[in-house]
This record gives sequence, structure tokens and C-alpha cells, in this order.
Amino acid sequence: MENKLTNEGVAAQIQSQFGAAVVSVDMPYDMLTMEIAADRMHDVIEWIRLDAELQIGFLTLLGGVHYPNDKGREFAMVYHLHSWTNNFRIRLKAFLPAENPSIATLTDLYDGANWMERETYDFFGIQFDGHPNLVRILNEDSMDYFPMRKEYHLEDATREDKDDRYFGR
Repeated sequence: MENKLTNEGVAAQIQSQFGAAVVSVDMPYDMLTMEIAADRMHDVIEWIRLDAELQIGFLTLLGGVHYPNDKGREFAMVYHLHSWTNNFRIRLKAFLPAENPSIATLTDLYDGANWMERETYDFFGIQFDGHPNLVRILNEDSMDYFPMRKEYHLEDATREDKDDRYFGR
């Protein structure tokens, strides 16, 4: 199947349609990657899904990333989308502040977003505004923390039963 879309062409179309909502454009490993303002992410994804030419209608995955040292941009939401018709993939990112890590849900566009958003909430604490049932999906309900946040030490320095000689340190 021949790919009718190009990274440059799709980027230009999205920039033309959404202007300042497009924060940056990059193409690592030849995959179009765009940073979108968090408050416009839903609009961008809905538009590329419904656009008759682009037809980027399959949500491959969505997930969170924690960047604790990036002030005001501590959390990222990453979306991978695919056009089966055009054999084209795109990655969209939005950064969120630690004080209010929230973004609009995609459950009104993709049924599959439901569990992916719940998993992202469960592990990172990112809120999805408008989600119909944003509760933990894999961890215990009694957990009062989000385990994928980089807020915890990997090892307990107070342990006395470890001998670092056996671990190459």
C-alpha cells in the first residue's frame, strides 16, 4: 500500500488548522511527532480523525510520562494514532503541570480510550476530564499514590541485609 501522506504535509495541515496550538514539530526516526497545547489536544485528534483526506482514525495507544525536573511540564500525555487507509502514523504530545495534571478524555471519540485512560490515571494520577468512570483499573483501590511517578527511591538505603559486593556496586 502506498502512503499518500507525508510527515511535512500532515504537519502543515495541522499547523494551518490549529495555528498556535501546535507548540513544536519533530520527526524522530521518521515519525511525525507534534507537541500540542493540552487544552486543544481533543480538538486536534477529533479533526485528524474526521478529516476526509487524513483519515487518522485508529488510536494505537495513549499513555503518560513523568518528567519531575521539568517545571510546569512534569507530565506528558502521548498519543499514537494511525491511518489504516493511508498507512500513516503520528505521535502527539501534550505537557501538563504537576499542580493540575488533567486533559480532556478521548472516550467520546474512541471506545478503546476508556481503559487506556484509566490505566494512565492509575499509574500517573493524570485526570481525564469527562471520563465516564475514572477509577483504578489495575492497582488496589486503597492505594493513595501513583506508582509510576518518579517520586520514590528505587532502593531502600536503610536495609542492612544487602551486600553491595554481590551486585557489582
